[in-house]
Amino acid sequence: MNIKHFLTLDSLNRKELEAIINRALELKAQTKRRKFEATLNNRVLGMIFEKSSTRTRVSFETGMTQLGGHAIYLAPTGSQIGRGEPLKDTARVLSKMVDCIMLRTFEHEKLEEFSSYSDVPVINGLSDSFHPCQLLADLLTYIEARGSIENKNVVWLGDGNNMCHSYMNAARIFNFQLIVSCPKEFVPNSEIFESSKKNTSIEHDPYKAADGADLIITDVWASMGKEDEQKDRKEKFMKYQVNSEIMSCAKDNALFMHCLPAHRGEEVTEDVLEGPQSIVWEEAGNRLHSQKALLEFLLM
Repeated sequence: MNIKHFLTLDSLNRKELEAIINRALELKAQTKRRKFEATLNNRVLGMIFEKSSTRTRVSFETGMTQLGGHAIYLAPTGSQIGRGEPLKDTARVLSKMVDCIMLRTFEHEKLEEFSSYSDVPVINGLSDSFHPCQLLADLLTYIEARGSIENKNVVWLGDGNNMCHSYMNAARIFNFQLIVSCPKEFVPNSEIFESSKKNTSIEHDPYKAADGADLIITDVWASMGKEDEQKDRKEKFMKYQVNSEIMSCAKDNALFMHCLPAHRGEEVTEDVLEGPQSIVWEEAGNRLHSQKALLEFLLM
């Protein structure tokens, strides 16, 4: 049996990703009507968290419940991984007991190793290199609000991190132009950039980058595991803060997104986060619907 995993956006092709997004729109409409289909009745999702989470855990657990299935939460201290059991052993054992596994971890290589030993689909709930589940929600949110993202101008302001890498993948797959604006020492991974360079460029001046943008996105300046760099990063990233001046450079109908949690007054100002161009709350809520559609795709 050919098992499909979801480790990056590149795990699936554009047609498959669009099918997931379209299904997410249907599932969202059903949720608003409080009408739920038990399409995953008695199916079980195992969730392994090596990093803390709010949106990822709640959206996957809620999603499985609404689809008629069940989710099991495993923290590092609540599983043998925390006691040193090899990943390949955990993967082989868990995949005999559950129908799908979501792993939220640090090194992306862990996901690749884990999936190679798993007998069931493995989902990347976030790694240091990619965050594809968030991109599904972001794409769904933009399409809901503005239609197709193809040929749009998208600007990433901030660290060239896992979210930035996934946006670079999305730019290539969905054919939009992505401008990454960040300090020179925080540019995205060169290999990932090389694979997406037809659709991605780097502009260190944030005002030039934001000029004519359809969508502006940012993230915290110090991702999980890099909190000790917070003070140093704050000084280097302050010119890349998304504020009213930056937003005024974009198109009048430009949107603002942030995967959350946000540090108000750092990467984004309060007036932008809570302003009329911000769709961060819809974006956060869409994690539920896009991941339900993903689970159906992988398990049905």
